[in-house]
Amino acid sequence: MLELVKAGGWPMIPLLLMSAAGLAIIVERAWALRRKAVLPPGLGEEVRAWAVRGRLDPTHIDSLRNTSPLGALLAAALDTRNRPREEIRERVEDIGRHITHRMERYLNALGTIAAAGPLLGLFGTVVGMIQMFLGVMDYGVGDVNQLAGGIGKALVCAATGMIVAVPALMFHRHFRARIDGYIVAMEHEAIQLMDVIDPRARRVAASVPPLAPGDAVPVQG
Repeated sequence: MLELVKAGGWPMIPLLLMSAAGLAIIVERAWALRRKAVLPPGLGEEVRAWAVRGRLDPTHIDSLRNTSPLGALLAAALDTRNRPREEIRERVEDIGRHITHRMERYLNALGTIAAAGPLLGLFGTVVGMIQMFLGVMDYGVGDVNQLAGGIGKALVCAATGMIVAVPALMFHRHFRARIDGYIVAMEHEAIQLMDVIDPRARRVAASVPPLAPGDAVPVQG
């Protein structure tokens, strides 16, 4: 491995730095975006049970806010539970944007690494080819070692650029898709909580009599 790095020359230095940075981002985001850390199992049901029982004192809400991104979103809805539903929705959407921004932390840098890796590899290839042609100018085409050194540098840098870019691109897309799924799930939990804490929704649900076993459900034609 060390011999390959030496063969690539100084253009390998930024590629290795980008590789280390990309690996650190991947490990950090994989840990931070674990499902149980973002969407703790059963948290939505527990908060809705709190709301039904009226156990919504500030201590409970602050504790909920610090548990997870989902907890922060549900706490935002509970903070404005006595306001109209539209105001609750606006508050939830505002907090949701901040939560999404935090979950997307470092992903732009990972995307930059995925895009810049092949370019730096190409740059190393160009440097290797320039070195090869300068060797031809100085020593002629008879110096095989000089030609092989330039070609080797070009190939090593190109391969390293792709090795850096491909995993960065794959994990960048993977984390984006995971965050999108989390956002959909958190929106669903927030809507369910708003249905519980909205007085109008509770009154409408209470005013509708339950269906008897033999009753048919009306279908609009």
